[in-house]
Amino acid sequence: MLSYQHHYHAGNHADVLKHWLLIECVKYLQKKDNPFDYIDTHAGAGLYQLNSTLAKKTAEYEGGVLKIDWAAHPGLSEYHALVEDSLKSHCYLGSPAILNKLLRAGDQAWLFELHPQTIVELEKHCASKRKSFVEQADGFAGLLRLLPNKSRRALVLIDPSYEIKSDYQRVVQVMEKAYNKMPQTVMLLWYPVVERQQVEQLERKVKNSSLRNVQLFEMGVGEDEQKGMQASGMIVVNPPWTLADTFNSVVPELSKSLSEDGVGRCRCVELVAE
Repeated sequence: MLSYQHHYHAGNHADVLKHWLLIECVKYLQKKDNPFDYIDTHAGAGLYQLNSTLAKKTAEYEGGVLKIDWAAHPGLSEYHALVEDSLKSHCYLGSPAILNKLLRAGDQAWLFELHPQTIVELEKHCASKRKSFVEQADGFAGLLRLLPNKSRRALVLIDPSYEIKSDYQRVVQVMEKAYNKMPQTVMLLWYPVVERQQVEQLERKVKNSSLRNVQLFEMGVGEDEQKGMQASGMIVVNPPWTLADTFNSVVPELSKSLSEDGVGRCRCVELVAE
């Protein structure tokens, strides 16, 4: 569980989808002046050096954030604006660093990480006395401890490594508990597509759970049968009502441009109605 390091995968196609969707949800919540809490259960380091030995070992960013023709994808403009400066410095921002750029006065971030080396990096890059709090703790337990929050508005990113297969079951159990504590919480669950069967089981668990108003957003860059993670997705509880239309207007072309064969592979599915 503590062996996973996102440094190998920073800026890949999964990060592109995950962070774009996350930004869209923040924009939606910030249409109201009321503050909200951002809770990141598996925050990572916050900032990744793309010219580091770890990142260059896989160079997944070359098929992700560095492959994007930004001018050809105006729907990614806000995402691009947030990561542009770091990319010029051969760095990529993780979700907590992106959120730190977006938080307003009154908004707060709660960042959980267990890895002993990564937590040091996270504190360095993202900790803030007034708005961004870093804790070396189990993010699932931290999430349930924080809800319900004072403002009754929260955005949660659940982004485990899935190194342990039981994570596929545990994530739904934790989401149900969080939902029961505060049903209006916006929750984003990231998942990799390495074994399609695991994803299908995850979808069934969500459909059979107490969760309501759940949509799935998935983007692929290759066929499932190919080696490695060819797709990834986000299961979103209480998504912005415009998110499905926005996804369908932006991500199919993005998927085509990031794939090696020019084929778009996307899914936008309602898993559970309101």
